Amino acid sequence: MGILILAIFIGLPVIEIAVLIEVGGRIGLWATIAAIIGTAIAGSFLLRWQGLAVLARARRELQSGKPPVRELLDGACLLVAGCLLLTPGFVTDGLGALLLIPPVRTILQIWLVRFIAKRAKIQVQTGGRTHHRRPGREAGSGSGIIDGEYTVVQDAPDAPNSEETPPLIDKRR
Repeated sequence: MGILILAIFIGLPVIEIAVLIEVGGRIGLWATIAAIIGTAIAGSFLLRWQGLAVLARARRELQSGKPPVRELLDGACLLVAGCLLLTPGFVTDGLGALLLIPPVRTILQIWLVRFIAKRAKIQVQTGGRTHHRRPGREAGSGSGIIDGEYTVVQDAPDAPNSEETPPLIDKRR
């Protein structure tokens, strides 16, 4: 993983410089500079528009009581897209523009979730002992059975019923 990051930090600027030199030689210096500034401005407007749409979807999910997982992943992709679009160069602009396309973000999110799930580590603590395992690898015989203890708790006879329980949120404010 470290070599991949090193290759990106060294390789991407080299590729970007080569593309800028090639494009500048074909269309001229000022047209190249105008194109770089134009893509940054257009990208920031697209990013703002899509970012507000993702924020609205996240609010709807929260209001319906669901966690906005997909919206958070979309927001992270849009954050990366914004950084790429604001970085001068045509290669980073192309990568940033790809992240503005919802189906591309969906494919990337599926890959990312699978990547994280393969490397995730689950920690369960029971009775002072800590057990570690990776998802997909069952402990012991591989039966997937979790052994545990429970206690049934009965409601006290003097506990208020649900109709008399005061609301958690005071709507009069």
